[in-house]
This record gives sequence, C-alpha cells and structure tokens, in this order.
Amino acid sequence: MAPQELPGGRYRVADLDLTRVGYGAMQLAGPGVFGPPKDRDAAVAVLREAVERGITHIDTADFYGPHVTNEIIRDALSPYPDDLHIVTKVGARRDENGGWPHARTPAELRDQVHDNLRNLGLDVLDVVNLRVGGLEAPEPGSIAEQFEALAELQRQGLIRHLGLSTVSAEQLAEAQSIAPVVCVQNLYNIARRDDDALVDLTARQGIAFVPYFPLGGFSPLQSDALEAVAKRLDATPMAVALAWLLQRSENILLIPGTSSVTHLRENVAGAGLALPADAIAELDTIGR
Repeated sequence: MAPQELPGGRYRVADLDLTRVGYGAMQLAGPGVFGPPKDRDAAVAVLREAVERGITHIDTADFYGPHVTNEIIRDALSPYPDDLHIVTKVGARRDENGGWPHARTPAELRDQVHDNLRNLGLDVLDVVNLRVGGLEAPEPGSIAEQFEALAELQRQGLIRHLGLSTVSAEQLAEAQSIAPVVCVQNLYNIARRDDDALVDLTARQGIAFVPYFPLGGFSPLQSDALEAVAKRLDATPMAVALAWLLQRSENILLIPGTSSVTHLRENVAGAGLALPADAIAELDTIGR
C-alpha cells in the first residue's frame, strides 16, 4: 500500500515532520497494559499497517508491558524508515501487581532512557516526554530536577528533543527555562477540556499538543450531544470526537491506540470526517 495523505496533514515539531494522525502503542501490551499480548502477530500487523498508511508518529513507553510494547515495535519496524519518529516517555514503572508507581529520580530517569534505547534498538531517541502528573491530572510542584536530568542526556546526544506529559502551564514554563519543549501530552478530549488554555498557549508557541485518551480512555466517551451529531452525520461518535480534536487547533496531534488493524483503519478514516460549522458549535458545548 502506498503512503496516503492522512487527515489533518502534518505538523512540524522542531525538525520532525509528524502526521497529525499518529498511533498510540499502549494497547499492544496485554490486558491492563501489562504482560504480553494474546496475539503478538496481530500487534506486529497493526504497527506495519500504521507505517504503510503513512503514519510517521508512534507514541510508546518502555513501562508499557513493561518492555513488551517497545520490543514489539522493534521487531515489527526495525530497521526504521527514515521518516518514522518514535516518541516515548519516562517517569513511571510497573510493579508486580501491574501498578504504575512513579520513577522520577534522576538515576531512574537515566535508566529508563537507556531501557528505551535498548528495547527499541535505537542509538538516539527522537522525543522523550517527562511524565510528571498523576493518571489524569497534573500534580503541583517543581519539575526542574527531573527535566534537568533529561536535558543532560540530550546534551550527551541520547535524546534529540524533550517533551512533557501531564503538566500545568507553570511546569511547562519551568521546563522551558532549562531546555526547549517540543510537545505536551495531557489528558484532553471533547468532554474533558480543562486544558483549553494550554492548547491555545502551546499553539502560539509552536509546541505540539498531544491529547492522551482522545476517545475517553478507560471510560469511553458518553454524551447525548456527541451521539446526536454522529447520527446526523451518519458517522460513529468516535469518528466525530477525533475529527473535533483535529479541527480544535492545528497543533493537536492524535495518537488513538488499538490492537486491531480494522480499528486502526476506522480511526484514520474517522479522523478525516468533515464537521460542518453547526456541528462544531454543538460539540463545543460538551466540555464546557
């Protein structure tokens, strides 16, 4: 399959040319993002389909599994195409019960960067996001020590660009006083719009805003207005939700995840839905 023009086109982040519709690899691991998938061949097929469709932006983390997702990415796609960019994150680990405890000391962050390099089979990571908040919202406090640890690895040539995940505007500004930030990855979707101001701020600064849980995450989106618009447009609610994100701001990059080739194709097609002005106005009321 020849690469195709994806919905929303592309967005340039520093020297990286990223498709606005990317792929989030979290669901490639087993249930609860823990352990291996039931069907590893299917996981490999999804990644190869994403690249064949022209996606240049894959989001991952070595604590998915742990290690499982990155190992599948390496086995499926290495040697990597020159235009494929893998964005990973550090700041957490998995315990024996599948929990997500913080792992944010400078030593832990250094170890995680090296784990990502080894398990992805890379000499340098395109983007590393420092994850510093909780599961759904930022936590107050300085992130200077943690971000400086990553900036030092960047100076050593192990990381090309730095980003942040689950942060406030104040933490973004603090990080920017240490090193440039190319992306922010926070919880944001049509129903959870606490970060409206941060979306606008990052857009003005040319920083990519990458909403995780764009379709609701562990609690799928539920909205009468969303259902009504989808029915009127003869589309699925999920397609409408993805299309709304793409039109919300040009710096929004999508990373919907799936372990199914069929669902991957549906996500890409759905993101290309054209929303008329009256539908956008109605949808804008959901998160407000």
